[in-house]
Amino acid sequence: MKIFNLKEKIQYLDEVVELEHDEWGNNPEDDREHRLQNKKEKILKHLDDNDFCKLILTSNDKLIGFISIFPNDSDKYLNLAPWYATMYVKEEYRGKGYSKILNEAILKEAKMRGYKVIYLKTELTNYYEKFGAKFVENITDKEKLLKFDL
Repeated sequence: MKIFNLKEKIQYLDEVVELEHDEWGNNPEDDREHRLQNKKEKILKHLDDNDFCKLILTSNDKLIGFISIFPNDSDKYLNLAPWYATMYVKEEYRGKGYSKILNEAILKEAKMRGYKVIYLKTELTNYYEKFGAKFVENITDKEKLLKFDL
């Protein structure tokens, strides 16, 4: 099991972009190729930015999952940064503790970058809290704002 910054293992970019798009794309089938290309270009453009990071978890050269730091992940909270985002573990690897590994890696990365807090928005209940996230406020009836103190 190894964690890498995506910029060190760019050969995983296409797979990461497809999984991210299929999980969170608003209209996953609408102009798929164009949207995937735009996403790839956006990631490549920001790989060296201090406020952007995408870590991947691999085992025997197979992608298990990924997680990110974004400069912003909410139009409502433009004053908050950075954001913990896109934690994803492939379905066949779920329930085996890989999300904990990804969580620890991204929090360590954020701390190493000098951040004291990282924000997260989620619809999940009592999921990120088990990793140490603290409730800040409700964003909507379903979505809430959490934070990790680093």
